[in-house]
Amino acid sequence: MKDLLRRRSILVTLGSGGVGKTTIAAALGVAAAAARRNTAVVTVDPARRLRDALGLRHLEANRPLRVDARRLRSAGLDPALKLSAMVPDVHGEWDAMVSRHVPKPALRRRILENAFYLDLRNRFAGSDAYAALEALYELHSAEQFDIEVVDTPPASHAFEFLQAPARLARLLDSRTARWFFRPDLSSAPLAMRIVGRAARYAARELEHFVGANSLSSMAEFFSVAADATGGIALRMRRIESLLRSSAVRFVLVTTAETSRLREARELMAEMQAERLHLGAIVINRFLDEAIFRGGADAADGVLGEISGLRASLAADGLRDDAASAAVSYLEKYSERAHDLLQRVTRFADELPARPPIALVPEIRPGTLALVALGRIAHFLAAEPVLPVGRESDASLSDQKSRASAGSHRRSDRPVAGVSL
Repeated sequence: MKDLLRRRSILVTLGSGGVGKTTIAAALGVAAAAARRNTAVVTVDPARRLRDALGLRHLEANRPLRVDARRLRSAGLDPALKLSAMVPDVHGEWDAMVSRHVPKPALRRRILENAFYLDLRNRFAGSDAYAALEALYELHSAEQFDIEVVDTPPASHAFEFLQAPARLARLLDSRTARWFFRPDLSSAPLAMRIVGRAARYAARELEHFVGANSLSSMAEFFSVAADATGGIALRMRRIESLLRSSAVRFVLVTTAETSRLREARELMAEMQAERLHLGAIVINRFLDEAIFRGGADAADGVLGEISGLRASLAADGLRDDAASAAVSYLEKYSERAHDLLQRVTRFADELPARPPIALVPEIRPGTLALVALGRIAHFLAAEPVLPVGRESDASLSDQKSRASAGSHRRSDRPVAGVSL
């Protein structure tokens, strides 16, 4: 955690929908603030779950809102923590981009009212991603915060988010597009302009990029914005370079379900192809809070004792249906726990790289949002406390026997919350 939360870092959470990625992003923000880092959490998720996770009534567009001391104190956290959150203003960021690169008011107004630009801003697949990255770039460049944590959309849209700067740069910096829409060709008949395979390809790509649009508005945009597109494309390339720099580490969030772990492996392969730096993996909702707080002795004791409960009932001559039902429930709990331990051990052992893995338990339902974040931040930063058997092919009965005897073996993989 100390390495992950170093100053001038950007942490970006990635993960499938429903794994608690926004909660982990907010908890990383709490952990960073607890490490005496002035922290900002930026959300790209259109569902605005970050606001709910932090217990805030609202988030202000493009303006970091600090979590107030009273709210922190009521959640049992240090009221002096410097923790802020914000959501990008999509339209505002795009318009600010135009204002930054087009100083002449008349030209700027023509661009802002241009139909192609409005489609690009409102309907381009990734316009919200661009706005978030632009806001992030501004925050990081201003050095107002020690650490920025970014909550991305679910995995199906996460790489669209990451690829947005390169896509926009390719569009605006396309030599074919700029030739195709040269000002001296704007008065020529449309049929005369659509000549040659390269021109037809440019037209198809541009229309596919933002949806069907009139070529005349595209031509006007590239004509009026001719001097600005180079500067905007350069800005996009700088943002893309930042995402792949050593300052940015990605935190992959998953749960221990088989399908989620498979998706996590696929995401890791995509990240490697994109040359992104994986800083850690968080396996969320792993077992329950009581086991984690009790540590290794509690795990060995609880899981080990469960395996002997039915024999104890039989030895005592008990035939009570309620007691038998309770034992059945506990046996299923124990079986699920061992299955999760085995599955996560196998997942960790099969990883091609050796990233740190943090395990976070299920927080008791009904816990206030900010209180839950404080607990999760604690687990993220905790020393290993729960041993896990390495033999991923061992039978469940053998694991139960080892649990009873307290004879789990450990490997050397760095894990917060558990030792694998």
